Amino acid sequence: MPAIPLSPFDSLLGDIADCRACTLPHEPRPVVRATVGARLLIVGQAPGRRVHETGIPWNDPSGDQLRTWLQLTPEQFYDASRVAIVPMGFCYPGKGSHGDLPPRRECAPLWHARLLDFMPDIRLTLLVGRHAQAYYLKGRSQPTLADTVAAYADYLPQWMPLPHPSPRNRFWLRQHPWFEAEVVPVLRQQVAMALAD
Repeated sequence: MPAIPLSPFDSLLGDIADCRACTLPHEPRPVVRATVGARLLIVGQAPGRRVHETGIPWNDPSGDQLRTWLQLTPEQFYDASRVAIVPMGFCYPGKGSHGDLPPRRECAPLWHARLLDFMPDIRLTLLVGRHAQAYYLKGRSQPTLADTVAAYADYLPQWMPLPHPSPRNRFWLRQHPWFEAEVVPVLRQQVAMALAD
C-alpha cells in the first residue's frame, strides 16, 4: 500500500524534528507544538532539562506558573488545535554557570516565519521573556523587561509581553507586584478572547 503523502505543514514539522542546524552537548530533541488552526501562540525561550527529557513543553514549575497566569487547565493549554507553543530555541541548550544557557540563535530565523505562514488564525502571541520580546518586537521593546511588560497595551492586540514564569523570577515578581495585580487580569481576558469560538 503506498504511503499517504504528508501535508506541507506536517512535512515542515518533520523537518523541525530532524533539525541538526546547531551543535549541542547532547542529542537534539526539538520541542514544538503547532497546528494550522491555532489561535494562541506562546513564544518562550527554550526547553529546560525536564522538558527535554519528556518532550512536553512547559512540563515543569515554569509551566505551572504560566498556566496559573493564563487561567488555563493543562487540557486547555495542551490543546494543540487552539494553542501553539513555539519557543525561540526548540532544543534544550544545556546548562550554564547561572542556569540554562540562552536559546540557540539558529532556530527562530530558520523556522519561525515558515511555521507562522501556516498559522493564519493566530489572534494573540505571548512573548515570554526577553529573548522572544527582542526578536518579535524588533526594536520596539523598552529599555528593560519590566518596562516592556508594563507597556503591554502598546503591543496589543497582536502581542503581549510577559516575564518568564520561572521560579528563579520570584524576586522579579516581588519587586513588581503590579504585574500580578494589573497585568495578569488583562492577560487572562486577552487569552480568553483569543481562544473564544
